[in-house]
Amino acid sequence: MDTPFEQELETLVRARYPLVYLLTAEERRAEERLRHVANRLQKALYFWTYTEGFSPPISTPTAAEAPERPRPLLEIEALTVAMRSAENALIVLKDYHPYLNDPRVVRLMRDLIPRLHRSNRTLILLSPVLKLPPELEKDITVLEMPLPTREEIADKLRELLLLVRDKPGIRAQLEPQEFEELVLAAQGLTMDEIENVCARSLVQHRQLRVEAILSEKQQIVRKSGVLEYYTPSERMSDVGGLDLLKEWLRKRRSALTQEAREFGLPEPKGVLLLGVQGTGKSLSAKAIASLWNLPMLRLDVGRVFGSLVGASEANMRLAIRTAEALAPCILWIDELEKGFAGVQSSGMSDSGTTARVFATFLTWLQEKRKPVFVVATANDVSQLPPELLRKGRFDEVFFIDLPTQGEREQIFTIHLRKRKRDPNQFDLAKLAKASEGFSGAEIEQVVVGALFNAYDAKRDLTMDDLLAEIKSVVPLSVMMREEIDELRTWARMRTRPASSPPKAENSTQRKSKGTRQTRPPRAPE
Repeated sequence: MDTPFEQELETLVRARYPLVYLLTAEERRAEERLRHVANRLQKALYFWTYTEGFSPPISTPTAAEAPERPRPLLEIEALTVAMRSAENALIVLKDYHPYLNDPRVVRLMRDLIPRLHRSNRTLILLSPVLKLPPELEKDITVLEMPLPTREEIADKLRELLLLVRDKPGIRAQLEPQEFEELVLAAQGLTMDEIENVCARSLVQHRQLRVEAILSEKQQIVRKSGVLEYYTPSERMSDVGGLDLLKEWLRKRRSALTQEAREFGLPEPKGVLLLGVQGTGKSLSAKAIASLWNLPMLRLDVGRVFGSLVGASEANMRLAIRTAEALAPCILWIDELEKGFAGVQSSGMSDSGTTARVFATFLTWLQEKRKPVFVVATANDVSQLPPELLRKGRFDEVFFIDLPTQGEREQIFTIHLRKRKRDPNQFDLAKLAKASEGFSGAEIEQVVVGALFNAYDAKRDLTMDDLLAEIKSVVPLSVMMREEIDELRTWARMRTRPASSPPKAENSTQRKSKGTRQTRPPRAPE
């Protein structure tokens, strides 16, 4: 298969570029691509390593043509042999980057460049680390080998399934949807990692499973040190209400597939969840990973900032590269306004470090090409820079308000069932009415507090316990009424609601154009 990478490498070789720096961690796969190019161009191919020298050995002029010299160091020898060889060839030096600190190596390589220009030889440095001395920056062409494409992954999975189809106890026949999910989950891994994790899945589960592939991606995140891999345990059924947000997410569930690309759909960029504290923004973000069956990465902006000059910017770029390497995935940034607090005064407080890191993040949000779905949450919209909210950064900005009567009933149902209680044994409508103005987090704490009281009294949970706990709680909607009203006013014309409006409104609510009553009514005795 003639890939774009092979075409570009072949063009460089035919144009007689003297030095090519091939950046990749997949040494075996790079060797296969180099052999394809060498065969098409009818060139000899030699590989050098520090431990084994050249393979196969390179023939050099005789001693009469080139006087015998004292034997140089191994890394110098590789260049001297390449310089003396007159053969039409590709000469590949593996893991040569540590020797580029040696001034003798740099000088010898610069001496070699004119000879390579006049010959049909190309020197290729194969390394997983990019390390260029300033003297060679203008002469070396850097070429990064991309990770396996969707087609390459699909071919490899078919090959593996074909090899195990006759083995007893192994399920080798997959439905098209299952196979597509496997291909999607394997994107971002190297071919060696895909082979290893598939072998592990076949041994452990007797079939290929998405969960096994996602577990392999955790290793990549741990090595980065900037991102956290979050194993989603929450599901959309754990989120009460937010029907409009759920429907929006459901419609985009399959938007990351190849079928969606062929239909003409772009890959979804992300969503920003604004709202009152405790209304389920973080819970919804975590539930998206389960809904879409994708790995979730959490970006802790505090980990990005380092003490050394330039470390913060480098950490942000590392986080972006890691997320793109694991794509398709979900990148979760919780309380975005706190992570980038001080952007406006960054020039005076930290010499512009926060502003530069934020600019890198904004540019990536706008221009990213890999399927990384960004889910950001925020409480205080006044601290968000206006450039973050403009169209193109996120697909949609949702406002999550305090739950309605029906949503509060759902939330009570979820938390009672989660704590091994039958919701049908309680008057959910009465509980929802008594807890008007409560957030989802406050309703959860009502259930927990009532359980503590019932446990202390050595009896089971009752309606009176729940109503008494509701009566003792002062919700955030009362303590911060002015701030919440201001946030609602701002969001009404600028964001998309995450929930449908309540079906029935009383006269007070209609007069305030949908603004809910913020002070909870007194619970009945």
